[in-house]
Amino acid sequence: MSMVQEFKQFAMKGNVMDMAIGIIIGGAFGKIVSSLVTDVMMPPIGKLMGGVDFSNLFVALDPAKGPFKTLAEAKAAGVATINYGLFINTIIDFVIVAFAIFLMVKGMNALHRHEAAKPVPPAEPTEDVKLLTEIRDLLKK
Repeated sequence: MSMVQEFKQFAMKGNVMDMAIGIIIGGAFGKIVSSLVTDVMMPPIGKLMGGVDFSNLFVALDPAKGPFKTLAEAKAAGVATINYGLFINTIIDFVIVAFAIFLMVKGMNALHRHEAAKPVPPAEPTEDVKLLTEIRDLLKK
């Protein structure tokens, strides 16, 4: 089998396609969650905390170049920074995504338990079993 045919066979397996679709949807979901955190959740939280803008929480590693009010000013001056405000946003992103995945997995597990609880109708015995049952019944008589 040539390498191209082998790769085609691998790529067309159902699991690979399902995984690729999951990764694409996951990437899009991640962008939605990032926007939710950055654009919707963090402004009110910052307002409640006295007008703090989390995206501008940073520590300049070269304070001699001057005080910087925003992260953009520090980056424009070429100063290395520790951006702990962006890190906080990323942690909140992660918690929301993890919670959404938890809820999805919990729902799927509930569906599987519901399917497993259904009684399975007894299978029709094979001809060998039927014959052995008849023999047993005749021997009892």
